[in-house]
Amino acid sequence: MDGFDITTRFAAGAPAEAPRFGGFPPYNFIGGHNDPALIPIDGLIAAAGSALRREGAKLAMYNLSQGPQGFRGLREFVAGKLTHRRGIAATADDVLITSGSGQGIDFVNRLLISPGDTVLIEAFSYAGAINRARAAGAQVIGLPLDEDGIRPDALETILSGLRDKGVTPKYIYTIPTIQNPTGSILPLERRRAIVALSARYGVPIFEDECYADLLWHDVDAPPALRALAPAQVIHIGSFSKSLAPALRLGYASADWPVLARMIAAKTDGGTGAIDQMVAAEYFTHHFGAHIGRLSAGLHAKLAVMQDALAREFGTAVETWHPRGGIFLWMKLPDTVDVRALVAPALAAGVAFNPGPEWAVDADAARSHLRLCFALPTADEIRAGVAAFARVCREVTGIPSRSANVTHSR
Repeated sequence: MDGFDITTRFAAGAPAEAPRFGGFPPYNFIGGHNDPALIPIDGLIAAAGSALRREGAKLAMYNLSQGPQGFRGLREFVAGKLTHRRGIAATADDVLITSGSGQGIDFVNRLLISPGDTVLIEAFSYAGAINRARAAGAQVIGLPLDEDGIRPDALETILSGLRDKGVTPKYIYTIPTIQNPTGSILPLERRRAIVALSARYGVPIFEDECYADLLWHDVDAPPALRALAPAQVIHIGSFSKSLAPALRLGYASADWPVLARMIAAKTDGGTGAIDQMVAAEYFTHHFGAHIGRLSAGLHAKLAVMQDALAREFGTAVETWHPRGGIFLWMKLPDTVDVRALVAPALAAGVAFNPGPEWAVDADAARSHLRLCFALPTADEIRAGVAAFARVCREVTGIPSRSANVTHSR
């Protein structure tokens, strides 16, 4: 029928219109993409064949006839990884497979947040966690960070002040191992202090360890927070960074009264079954070797990006020193608002994540930005950083052409 407009029937609060996807720019430093050259394609092909021959008939039933908690083979692998690598005493029954870590965040928010509640999130943090908490109606308070992550003294001051107002936050959200975006690792003594504060003030810890597998070869991480205080911590992780983002595989681990409610919230018919089967088959036999190759390759790309920034920006940039992962967090002079660079950079073929999108207080991060070094090749990193420096110079006058040394932190 001509003239019929279904958009007039949209409900109040319906999502805004999304743009059509037009492809990525030549120098793509955004998002959590990984290195295409380090996807173990042959290994995944072999794993798929083996898993499907053995388990394929189970595809006839939702959740592979194993219930909404997820494919048992993958849950057993996750439980072993948590136990041996993160110090968490876990069995397959302590693990829920999710459709990416974002689904785990949604489940936790659904269980804990009512409109008007307060949550504590690291001052610089995962944009998805900040935005999801706010969408759930929470007031988000930022936790001050330094080069080692959350400052326990600042956390205690915030908790004490809130208690004086009669406010108990619903959770402390932290990425303690390869923090996003800074790449820091929270030291053991701080982990113990934060766990103690959690117990004293009655505030649960929501621990996100999506990047904890991607450590540089000379870096060790302390036990997970859930290993130190299981009853106080909900733990989530992901295979997006350790294997492939497109698989949409994550996991959660918590004590049963919490995990049982998260399982009840999983009404999607199950996370992709073939994805779970293939990941379980491949990682059960090859996890250590794959993670070693992947981390080494990512570390080499980080070095390329650091060299390119030193050459192109000199003393005009401060860079953090990530101890693993796929991101480099950096700061330009206070006079620069990186939001003014987004459109001209994109016009020059460069996409980056402006710092305000990864901060509880957007204006406090106006001069910060995050670059993902995993996806582009070494040559693309060099050319993309040079193109970004040209845009920055044209728009702000920074960097000057003569600078050739970086500050670091």
